[in-house]
Amino acid sequence: LLLYILSLFSDTKPKSIQKQDRGSYSTKTMKLLHVMAAFAAMFLMGMFVSSDAQLQMNFYAKSCPKAEKIISDHIEKHIHNGPSLAAPLIRMHFHDCFVRGCDGSVLINSTSGNAEKDAPPNLTLRGFGFVERIKTILEAECPKTVSCADIIALTARDAVVATGGPWWSVPTGRRDGRISNLTEASNNIPPPTSNLTTLQRLFANQGLNLKDLVLLSGAHTIGVSHCSSMNTRLYNFSTTVKQDPALDSEYAANLKANKCKSLNDNTTILEMDPGSRKSFDLSYYRLVLKRRGLFQSDSALTTNSATLKMINDLVNGSEEKFYKAFAKSMEKMGRVKVKTGSAGVIRTVCSVAGS
Repeated sequence: LLLYILSLFSDTKPKSIQKQDRGSYSTKTMKLLHVMAAFAAMFLMGMFVSSDAQLQMNFYAKSCPKAEKIISDHIEKHIHNGPSLAAPLIRMHFHDCFVRGCDGSVLINSTSGNAEKDAPPNLTLRGFGFVERIKTILEAECPKTVSCADIIALTARDAVVATGGPWWSVPTGRRDGRISNLTEASNNIPPPTSNLTTLQRLFANQGLNLKDLVLLSGAHTIGVSHCSSMNTRLYNFSTTVKQDPALDSEYAANLKANKCKSLNDNTTILEMDPGSRKSFDLSYYRLVLKRRGLFQSDSALTTNSATLKMINDLVNGSEEKFYKAFAKSMEKMGRVKVKTGSAGVIRTVCSVAGS
């Protein structure tokens, strides 16, 4: 396009132009019209660039230069007193992005109990107040500037880093949504009972592939869950089999004896990566290969030759290699269906849709 524009002002014009009948228009007028048309084309092409291309590093450099430091400082100050918060924050980012894209809608309250946070997959989410406190600080520093969606994305990354985990790039510029729907959360967030077909479909709906599925599941290396998320594997797996045969029998017996002592236990806390839940490492994948992944969705990763190979490659590789691959998938997830530019809003209170 640039060469075409330059040709309009050169002595040698494209043959297609030379052959055209210019009528009564002067040469200068024709040149001007062609330049205007060329720039109009460039403008229109820019309009159709995907919204995620508008995300950029240091988006708030001019509008709120202290924004990212305020977030990282707040996390650094508080995460050491509550290191278990890192896992819920990264989980919040994941659950946010899987419903209407990464738009902060997971934070919205509903007086009718019909918001995303009221859906079964989100009932055990934590960290809402933590994110809201950061938002309050940022509103005092730069009113109506930093989106709740960006706060979630940056908080997830900085919390993992504060616990010794990997760093990844978080381009910013996301804007917030105002719609938060329980049904959409239930239909789009992969439940822990998912088989590989379900996992692959739900990830593909967000533009994420099998590699992303395996790597993002690696976040289970930190944090805890509850017996309610896996009790059926122990006591009511199917009409013909009470215990999931894909679960290591010794591990299952230990859980029954010491943790989830009945099908109705919904409160006992379980480590997703026993013995290593505070370390962001490869231990989770080693447990999955030993049939000791806590969820059916963990076990499902071994039922496909491609995903099984990926896990073996990770286990046989270095932690640094895992960190780099995980970072790429996190960056990719953070761009899912984002709202930028004139799309979306900047909510002043993250829990209030109309703020």
